Amino acid sequence: MHLPLRYGAKIRAPHALVMTFLFKSGSLQEKLKAIAQATYTHSRNLACFVFTYKGLLALQTYLQGERLQIHSFLAACIGGWLVFGENNHINSQINMYLLSRILFGLSRLAQEKGYIPATKRDSFPLFAALVWGIVLWLFEHHPHTLQPSLQSSMTYLYEDSNTWNDVSDFLLSNTSRR
Repeated sequence: MHLPLRYGAKIRAPHALVMTFLFKSGSLQEKLKAIAQATYTHSRNLACFVFTYKGLLALQTYLQGERLQIHSFLAACIGGWLVFGENNHINSQINMYLLSRILFGLSRLAQEKGYIPATKRDSFPLFAALVWGIVLWLFEHHPHTLQPSLQSSMTYLYEDSNTWNDVSDFLLSNTSRR
């Protein structure tokens, strides 16, 4: 159980540190508390999920006498529902991170199985163009549909950068003076 806890802390703490100091206001104590809370939540959820997933895999294997492909799917669905089903910013980020990796994996699997033809040229430039085109279109015309931390990042990059006094605004902190 300690490995998922340690892994969760290694992943979340640096991310929480950067995001908190870039985008959150408050005292140093409040910021450190937010970083600790985000790190704890991420680590705890990951550890609980691993425990639930492995326990359900073992139970299904025991009950059916062998391990089947469907077992991992069912165990992960139940664990995902129980552990990552609460709609909060930590779970939202983890689930979205996984979704992006899943889409890549499913596209590769679809090519391997012959469901979609393999491309002769690298399709990554097209992927990048679509991702950036869609996210900026959403940000410019439907920002309420984007996840709050992405909204904050996009506002910082594409709106706050419209107003600046000198080069230090690009190196330190620049917030709109609206």
